[in-house]
Amino acid sequence: MKRFTIAALLAAGAALAACDDKPKDAALPPPHTLTVEAVGNYCGMNLVEHAGPKGQIILAGWPEPVWFSSARDVFAFTMLPEEPKDIRAIYVSDMARAPSWEDPGADNWIEARKAFFVIGSSRSSGMGADETVPFGDRQAAEKFVAEYGGRIVTFSDVPRDYVLGSGAVEQHSANHHDPRPAHAH
Repeated sequence: MKRFTIAALLAAGAALAACDDKPKDAALPPPHTLTVEAVGNYCGMNLVEHAGPKGQIILAGWPEPVWFSSARDVFAFTMLPEEPKDIRAIYVSDMARAPSWEDPGADNWIEARKAFFVIGSSRSSGMGADETVPFGDRQAAEKFVAEYGGRIVTFSDVPRDYVLGSGAVEQHSANHHDPRPAHAH
Protein backbone atom coordinates (compact mmCIF):
# COMPACT_ATOMS: atom_id res chain seq x y z
CA MET A 1 0.00 0.00 0.00
CA LYS A 2 2.86 2.39 0.84
CA ARG A 3 4.41 1.80 -2.58
CA PHE A 4 1.11 2.64 -4.27
CA THR A 5 0.78 5.88 -2.24
CA ILE A 6 4.34 6.94 -3.02
CA ALA A 7 3.85 6.12 -6.72
CA ALA A 8 0.59 8.09 -6.78
CA LEU A 9 2.28 11.08 -5.12
CA LEU A 10 5.17 10.95 -7.59
CA ALA A 11 2.74 10.81 -10.52
CA ALA A 12 0.77 13.77 -9.13
CA GLY A 13 4.01 15.70 -8.62
CA ALA A 14 5.07 15.00 -12.22
CA ALA A 15 1.69 16.20 -13.48
CA LEU A 16 2.00 19.42 -11.48
CA ALA A 17 5.55 19.96 -12.71
CA ALA A 18 4.32 19.57 -16.29
CA CYS A 19 1.83 22.38 -15.63
CA ASP A 20 4.71 24.61 -14.54
CA ASP A 21 6.42 24.04 -17.91
CA LYS A 22 3.90 26.33 -19.62
CA PRO A 23 5.37 29.52 -21.06
CA LYS A 24 5.04 32.47 -18.70
CA ASP A 25 2.88 34.30 -21.26
CA ALA A 26 0.23 31.57 -20.97
CA ALA A 27 -0.56 32.83 -17.47
CA LEU A 28 -0.75 36.50 -18.46
CA PRO A 29 -4.20 38.06 -18.60
CA PRO A 30 -4.85 39.72 -21.96
CA PRO A 31 -4.60 43.49 -22.35
CA HIS A 32 -7.74 45.62 -22.28
CA THR A 33 -8.85 47.77 -25.20
CA LEU A 34 -8.16 51.47 -24.75
CA THR A 35 -11.51 53.28 -24.59
CA VAL A 36 -12.72 56.81 -23.89
CA GLU A 37 -13.37 55.74 -20.30
CA ALA A 38 -9.66 55.08 -19.61
CA VAL A 39 -8.25 57.64 -17.16
CA GLY A 40 -4.57 58.03 -16.30
CA ASN A 41 -3.58 56.84 -12.83
CA TYR A 42 -1.29 59.79 -12.10
CA CYS A 43 -2.84 62.62 -14.11
CA GLY A 44 -6.55 61.80 -13.75
CA MET A 45 -7.08 62.74 -17.40
CA ASN A 46 -8.67 60.84 -20.28
CA LEU A 47 -5.97 58.90 -22.14
CA VAL A 48 -7.41 59.25 -25.64
CA GLU A 49 -7.08 63.04 -25.39
CA HIS A 50 -3.26 62.80 -25.31
CA ALA A 51 -0.75 61.74 -27.96
CA GLY A 52 2.05 59.23 -27.53
CA PRO A 53 2.32 55.72 -26.13
CA LYS A 54 0.10 54.56 -23.28
CA GLY A 55 0.31 51.79 -20.72
CA GLN A 56 -1.79 49.52 -18.58
CA ILE A 57 -0.94 47.35 -15.61
CA ILE A 58 -3.18 44.50 -14.60
CA LEU A 59 -3.15 43.78 -10.87
CA ALA A 60 -4.24 40.56 -9.19
CA GLY A 61 -7.82 40.84 -7.96
CA TRP A 62 -8.67 43.99 -9.95
CA PRO A 63 -11.19 43.71 -12.80
CA GLU A 64 -9.91 46.78 -14.66
CA PRO A 65 -6.32 47.74 -15.47
CA VAL A 66 -4.48 50.69 -13.99
CA TRP A 67 -4.15 53.06 -16.97
CA PHE A 68 -1.23 55.38 -17.74
CA SER A 69 -1.12 58.37 -20.08
CA SER A 70 2.50 57.59 -20.94
CA ALA A 71 4.69 54.52 -21.09
CA ARG A 72 7.12 56.24 -18.73
CA ASP A 73 4.43 56.35 -16.02
CA VAL A 74 4.22 52.54 -16.23
CA PHE A 75 7.85 52.39 -15.13
CA ALA A 76 7.22 54.85 -12.31
CA PHE A 77 4.42 52.63 -11.00
CA THR A 78 6.72 49.59 -10.96
CA MET A 79 9.57 51.51 -9.29
CA LEU A 80 7.75 53.46 -6.59
CA PRO A 81 7.69 51.53 -3.30
CA GLU A 82 4.22 52.74 -2.32
CA GLU A 83 2.51 51.28 -5.41
CA PRO A 84 0.96 47.77 -5.38
CA LYS A 85 3.34 44.97 -6.33
CA ASP A 86 0.76 42.28 -7.18
CA ILE A 87 1.30 42.92 -10.90
CA ARG A 88 -0.02 40.21 -13.22
CA ALA A 89 0.84 41.89 -16.54
CA ILE A 90 2.30 45.11 -17.93
CA TYR A 91 1.33 46.28 -21.40
CA VAL A 92 2.48 49.31 -23.40
CA SER A 93 1.52 50.67 -26.81
CA ASP A 94 3.54 49.07 -29.59
CA MET A 95 4.49 52.21 -31.50
CA ALA A 96 5.79 50.05 -34.37
CA ARG A 97 2.12 49.23 -35.07
CA ALA A 98 0.62 52.59 -34.05
CA PRO A 99 -1.38 54.46 -36.68
CA SER A 100 0.47 57.64 -35.62
CA TRP A 101 2.00 59.44 -32.63
CA GLU A 102 -1.35 61.17 -32.09
CA ASP A 103 -3.21 57.84 -32.24
CA PRO A 104 -1.13 55.10 -30.62
CA GLY A 105 -3.95 52.59 -31.14
CA ALA A 106 -6.57 50.96 -28.94
CA ASP A 107 -5.45 47.33 -29.28
CA ASN A 108 -1.80 47.27 -30.36
CA TRP A 109 -0.37 46.33 -26.97
CA ILE A 110 2.89 44.55 -26.30
CA GLU A 111 3.97 42.95 -23.04
CA ALA A 112 6.40 45.55 -21.67
CA ARG A 113 9.14 43.06 -20.80
CA LYS A 114 9.32 42.06 -24.49
CA ALA A 115 9.47 45.61 -25.86
CA PHE A 116 12.40 47.75 -26.93
CA PHE A 117 12.27 51.27 -25.46
CA VAL A 118 13.74 54.44 -26.90
CA ILE A 119 14.76 56.88 -24.18
CA GLY A 120 16.20 60.36 -24.56
CA SER A 121 14.50 61.12 -27.88
CA SER A 122 13.12 64.49 -28.90
CA ARG A 123 9.53 63.17 -28.68
CA SER A 124 7.59 64.01 -25.52
CA SER A 125 4.74 62.14 -23.90
CA GLY A 126 1.16 63.32 -24.25
CA MET A 127 1.65 65.17 -20.96
CA GLY A 128 4.82 66.91 -22.23
CA ALA A 129 7.42 64.92 -20.25
CA ASP A 130 10.31 62.79 -21.49
CA GLU A 131 9.03 59.46 -22.75
CA THR A 132 10.06 55.81 -22.92
CA VAL A 133 8.83 54.97 -26.41
CA PRO A 134 8.00 51.23 -26.74
CA PHE A 135 8.41 49.12 -29.87
CA GLY A 136 7.72 45.45 -30.48
CA ASP A 137 10.29 45.45 -33.27
CA ARG A 138 13.92 46.52 -32.82
CA GLN A 139 14.20 47.74 -36.43
CA ALA A 140 11.27 50.11 -35.87
CA ALA A 141 13.00 51.39 -32.72
CA GLU A 142 16.22 51.94 -34.70
CA LYS A 143 14.31 53.88 -37.37
CA PHE A 144 12.73 56.03 -34.63
CA VAL A 145 16.19 56.74 -33.12
CA ALA A 146 17.50 57.76 -36.55
CA GLU A 147 14.69 60.32 -36.83
CA TYR A 148 14.23 61.53 -33.23
CA GLY A 149 17.46 60.58 -31.44
CA GLY A 150 17.79 58.69 -28.20
CA ARG A 151 18.98 55.19 -27.45
CA ILE A 152 17.38 51.75 -27.29
CA VAL A 153 17.09 49.85 -24.01
CA THR A 154 15.11 46.88 -22.72
CA PHE A 155 12.54 46.98 -19.92
CA SER A 156 15.06 46.06 -17.21
CA ASP A 157 17.60 48.59 -18.53
CA VAL A 158 15.42 51.73 -18.34
CA PRO A 159 17.31 53.91 -15.83
CA ARG A 160 15.53 54.69 -12.58
CA ASP A 161 16.77 58.31 -12.76
CA TYR A 162 15.27 58.74 -16.22
CA VAL A 163 11.87 57.69 -14.91
CA LEU A 164 11.75 59.17 -11.43
CA GLY A 165 12.97 62.67 -12.12
CA SER A 166 16.73 63.04 -12.34
CA GLY A 167 18.83 63.67 -15.41
CA ALA A 168 16.93 64.53 -18.58
CA VAL A 169 13.62 64.96 -16.78
CA GLU A 170 14.93 67.73 -14.52
CA GLN A 171 16.45 69.49 -17.54
CA HIS A 172 13.12 69.23 -19.33
CA SER A 173 11.31 70.89 -16.42
CA ALA A 174 13.95 73.59 -16.07
CA ASN A 175 13.84 74.39 -19.79
CA HIS A 176 10.11 75.03 -19.53
CA HIS A 177 10.33 77.12 -16.33
CA ASP A 178 7.97 74.79 -14.52
CA PRO A 179 8.11 75.64 -10.79
CA ARG A 180 6.94 72.16 -9.72
CA PRO A 181 9.56 69.63 -8.62
CA ALA A 182 10.31 66.99 -11.27
CA HIS A 183 8.49 64.25 -9.30
CA ALA A 184 5.24 66.24 -9.37
CA HIS A 185 4.77 65.66 -13.11
